[in-house]
Amino acid sequence: MARGRVLIIEDDKDILNLVAWHLKAADYEVLKAEDGVSGLEAAVREKPDLIVLDLMLPGMDGLDVCKTLKRNKETGATPIIMLTARGEEADRIVGLELGADDYVVKPFSPRELVLRVQAVMRRAAAPVPAQDVLSVEGIAVDVQAHRVWIDGEEVVLTATEFKLLSELMHNRGRVLTRDRLLDRVWGYQFEGYARTVDTHIRRLRQKLGPYAQLVETIRGVGYRFRERSAS
Repeated sequence: MARGRVLIIEDDKDILNLVAWHLKAADYEVLKAEDGVSGLEAAVREKPDLIVLDLMLPGMDGLDVCKTLKRNKETGATPIIMLTARGEEADRIVGLELGADDYVVKPFSPRELVLRVQAVMRRAAAPVPAQDVLSVEGIAVDVQAHRVWIDGEEVVLTATEFKLLSELMHNRGRVLTRDRLLDRVWGYQFEGYARTVDTHIRRLRQKLGPYAQLVETIRGVGYRFRERSAS
């Protein structure tokens, strides 16, 4: 039985087939698309458990595909791992801000990509161990149902955003370092990935609206979720 369905959107056939081979060897069901438009259509039609998305695509680039998927209620929570070139740091940051969960830089090890897929899939499937409902001021998190409400209105978070918010709220009042967040939320610690935490925190704050200030930056250390808003 397959461990999950992964859609690969990549126009380089050699990379596409290489990634597909390694994912199949790891017992994943694989879907393929070679351009942005067909990849977007496949994502909506097939509803994969995860998408591996190249940024440089013909017709419709990866950033536009990511933006469109995240705005669609049916695909907004689908995890996305971006494939980027080494010199595209700005595009990586934009991709994370648009809702991508992770990125892998080309040239990459297929084994590393499979490990990233496994880590992101685990995040999507397993919530942070905690009480069933976390609540601070106007924020309510149903851990088991993976649902979040701000002042009674439901807000859609990605799997990574949900895990990050749950981890912060579960440890409210405590300072969590970036390394700890990488370990607890992403499941790994690699040099240079602290920027990933910062980008996701910024995006999470945007979704928290009037309660963004509850996520406090502790300069040079990490982040803390306040017990209540500052007066």
